[in-house]
Amino acid sequence: MESMSRILKLKAKRALPVLFVAAVVTLLVEDGLKTPVLSRSLRRQSSYAVVQTDAPQMHVPATLDLPSQRSLSLNLGGGDCEWTSPTYHVPDDIDFYKTVIAGFPSGDKRMIFLQMEALTGWPAKDEWDFEHIGMSNHPFIKANYPHHEGIWGWEDEADQVVMWDIGYAKTWEDATLFLDRLYSERPPLSDFLVWRDERVLDEVDWYGWFIDYYMEGGLLRDIFTHKKTTKHHWDMLMMPTVYTRAELEYDLIVGADTVVEDAYDPRCATVTEGCAPVAVISAENLRDYTRGPAETALIANVLKRDSRIGDYVIEQETWDCIWSELIENGRGLKTVYDRPTPEAEYNFSAEMLEAMINELSRLITKYSASPWNTKITANKVVTLLTEHRTLIQEELDDLLAGRRVLTEKDFLGPKERERRRNLTLENKEGATTPTTDQEGEKKDYSRYFFAMDQKLLEIRRIETRKSLYKKRKEAQDAAKNGTF
Repeated sequence: MESMSRILKLKAKRALPVLFVAAVVTLLVEDGLKTPVLSRSLRRQSSYAVVQTDAPQMHVPATLDLPSQRSLSLNLGGGDCEWTSPTYHVPDDIDFYKTVIAGFPSGDKRMIFLQMEALTGWPAKDEWDFEHIGMSNHPFIKANYPHHEGIWGWEDEADQVVMWDIGYAKTWEDATLFLDRLYSERPPLSDFLVWRDERVLDEVDWYGWFIDYYMEGGLLRDIFTHKKTTKHHWDMLMMPTVYTRAELEYDLIVGADTVVEDAYDPRCATVTEGCAPVAVISAENLRDYTRGPAETALIANVLKRDSRIGDYVIEQETWDCIWSELIENGRGLKTVYDRPTPEAEYNFSAEMLEAMINELSRLITKYSASPWNTKITANKVVTLLTEHRTLIQEELDDLLAGRRVLTEKDFLGPKERERRRNLTLENKEGATTPTTDQEGEKKDYSRYFFAMDQKLLEIRRIETRKSLYKKRKEAQDAAKNGTF
């Protein structure tokens, strides 16, 4: 899990703000071996094939079983390895134990599926690709569900879930390119910034709601109050581009005094082990040169929980080398951390940082208490969120001490923007504290921004369908040319 503030900044230039981390871990990649089988290091136990003869049974490792051969990382012995790229054809006749890699939109789930590909030789597939391109036998499923950027596209194909980092997806600059086509009159920049800030505050609630969803195994809760909710209200929450925030208010749909019984997302019943994560993976840890190898080992051990994918995991002596190949040597597909130009820096106002701290504190308090404090996953969530809260508190301290200076394009929040607006009016010659009559009636652009949300989601879906073909071609070309 990454710092909420860092994720927001990393994506602020590119996406609707987000906050945290969740992820479901599994990936599969299938490929014919490009070098002679015997030059490959043999995997340990494999249940894929048993040869019956008059002699005792012979166990055939997955790496030697011809139907399951594929490109995989090489164990060179003595802890050394060589990373090799996977192929993207996955046979339909292999019974995999499949993992969902669940994370907030645009958290770099690519980093974790690259680890899984390197460890197993099998590829991952995005939830939208399942939905729009079709079902397949991929063992690793990248998911943003239940966030509105995601979709449960994999039907009943998953067996376990891993929580991963949370991020966000769309760029504000790109989002504004098509806005002139939505209405004849475009809102002023000041209105856009106010709306954007309000969405960031909403995403703080989305973040905690996302973590609760997986930690509680799909328990239905309201996004903004975090109260248990009804299936009817949940179904409405799953359509944020159909209903406005006001139309989704808990008291309006459920009722303030309504006693709501526990209800779970029925989709979670289709996952063999349910929606509760079997592990929580940290991007911060994975990128850290001290803690990184242990995070790769955690991913490998998650996969080895069931032999149907565990038999494809490379020997333990190579795990540190696999981490080094991907993180230190930068092998594999590029991630958001490989971009040649830095992301734009944005600051947050005290109001917004305090909202983040409050949500983190809620989660820390909840998952530190019984019965959560006996669970390994909850303990890791608490550890990671406590680290994030410390970083955000330091950012708030810098802001209050004047070491950070806010600009109009920063995430100011409604209180700071209103304070600045009033101060500007007061400083004008002859101006007094503004009143409704002085300001005139403020134009309502809510329908404009609501339409923008719908358009952004539509574009996201179209781009997702296109990206699979592009990424697949790039990976195949890179593998062929040896440029990984």
